[in-house]
Amino acid sequence: MTTVDPTDLVPLETACEWRAADIGDDYVVTLPEAHVAELDAALVNAEAATDDVLDITRADFPLPTLAPVLAEITDELINGKGVVLIRGLPVERYSKERASSIYWGIGAHLGDPWPQNAKGHLLGDVTDQGRAVDDPTARGNEIGGVPFPFHSDGSDLVGLFCLDAGASGGASLVANVVSIHNELVHTAPELAAELYAPFPYDLRGEQAPGARSWYEMPIFNRRADRLFVRYIRPYIISAGRHADAPPVSAAAREAMDRVDALCADPDFHVSMTMQPGDMQFVNNYHVLHAREGYTDDRANGRVRHLKRLWLETDLLADGDKPERFRLGRTDNWWSRQGRTKSEIVI
Repeated sequence: MTTVDPTDLVPLETACEWRAADIGDDYVVTLPEAHVAELDAALVNAEAATDDVLDITRADFPLPTLAPVLAEITDELINGKGVVLIRGLPVERYSKERASSIYWGIGAHLGDPWPQNAKGHLLGDVTDQGRAVDDPTARGNEIGGVPFPFHSDGSDLVGLFCLDAGASGGASLVANVVSIHNELVHTAPELAAELYAPFPYDLRGEQAPGARSWYEMPIFNRRADRLFVRYIRPYIISAGRHADAPPVSAAAREAMDRVDALCADPDFHVSMTMQPGDMQFVNNYHVLHAREGYTDDRANGRVRHLKRLWLETDLLADGDKPERFRLGRTDNWWSRQGRTKSEIVI
């Protein structure tokens, strides 16, 4: 049952709203040859500094003229459209390892890497890893072929880098959930209020030993005048396998159905077929992303393979976020950087 009065809800961050007809292809940034050359030089510099991609820092990857562009992209992700596709890296020039180092270096200019699972993986592989879609412990990046519904992930920014697009399909869909939130506030405030109430999320077997196997948080969250969204409906559904998880009410399911319907509406999302070398970055709190089904052709070496980054940006300090979105950490990468930060446990 919701504890939020629908009459108290107001539209948030209207400057970040967009509709598909308005955004067009304005989210695409194409690298000129001069920036590609700068990336090549930065890669050589980084390889001289370290042989471990995870140890490449922003200082190891200098980008004299591209770095200001990446700073503008970060601002656009947090305070603007929330989605950017960087295109133009000639990925065929590099091995997968060297291309991934370039991706990591670009990511270092956007934020700090954030662990993507309990094992602390920082540079994830999104490819068919043979996990079944009905396995309640499988992560989305491990499941191949099937479409994924609109959802969010677990950091400020989420990046995908296409190494191989596979044989066919696999378009990436990005929906503006700020527009969806504000649409619901205007047209169905009682449903918007349901989404401000806590929902159970399955931890998919990644909870700490002895800890509860699910956590609770709302789908819509407000901090000052900012909107923060977390929505992973498959995890909400699979939380029902835990006897102590609270049930989801019919009203809450209706509210989620409305979010899903608006995400699927072509007016609220853009579709992009990522090409090898493309890098997509999104604001994890302002957009929801999905994937259409795809086909691999292993016999001919066409296997869809993306690298994934989760990033924490300095443009959003912990004090700017609701408590559940504050990215405390004690992982090995953070310790190797000589940093300290209190741990937030979900």
